[in-house]
Amino acid sequence: MLSDNYTFIVDLSSKELMMPPKVNWPEAIKPLLKKYKNTKHPLEYKNIYQLVVMVILSARDSDKNINRVAPDLFKAFPDMQALSGATRETLFPLISKVRNFANKANWLMEMSQKIKKNSNIPMTLEELVELPGIGRKSACVILREAGKPAEGVIVDLHVVRVAPRLGIASGTDPKKIEKQIMETLPQKQWDAGMAMSFHGREICRPKPLCEICIMKPVCTYYQTLIKKKIPKKRSPKL
Repeated sequence: MLSDNYTFIVDLSSKELMMPPKVNWPEAIKPLLKKYKNTKHPLEYKNIYQLVVMVILSARDSDKNINRVAPDLFKAFPDMQALSGATRETLFPLISKVRNFANKANWLMEMSQKIKKNSNIPMTLEELVELPGIGRKSACVILREAGKPAEGVIVDLHVVRVAPRLGIASGTDPKKIEKQIMETLPQKQWDAGMAMSFHGREICRPKPLCEICIMKPVCTYYQTLIKKKIPKKRSPKL
């Protein structure tokens, strides 16, 4: 997972893609929401405490790497109370393979000393973003995995690629993309962000697998750039 301040590079220019003509997105997004409904985040956490810690560690690092580091970390610090007693000397050896580990150690210590207990972990977006190392996207991930109502839309590097391709949003600014999606979909469908993230990992990769994509009928990228390149079959001569 990348940090909320990460600068994304998308393989589509504004000249190539424009907002699609009159797509009913609350209806069109349903297949994607259905496909990824209840799909767990790739971070392999066992409780909300672990999730919060792993989300902080995953900024500008891969979920796979954090999953490798986590077991030893949580063996040493099984809950927020234990983590609140951590020092740089005790944390550094456990997270030294994590990118930017020194700053993240500081965030974890500050956060745990503020919260003290697992039961004190806040469950609103407003409170979560006040914690060190947690931005808006990370807070949305925590709320989703905790089963709380969405207060925003998760926009990671995959969504920054997928949303403009589909045509549900435009540009490369995660905040602006989130705003567009929130204005386009009702709040009950705001999990579309995580659904698009999963879709970007599996199908709508940098080199997309358009031929097996369930969103082809409404996808701007497919309809304007791919479909037109597919040669039409000629009718056999009689």
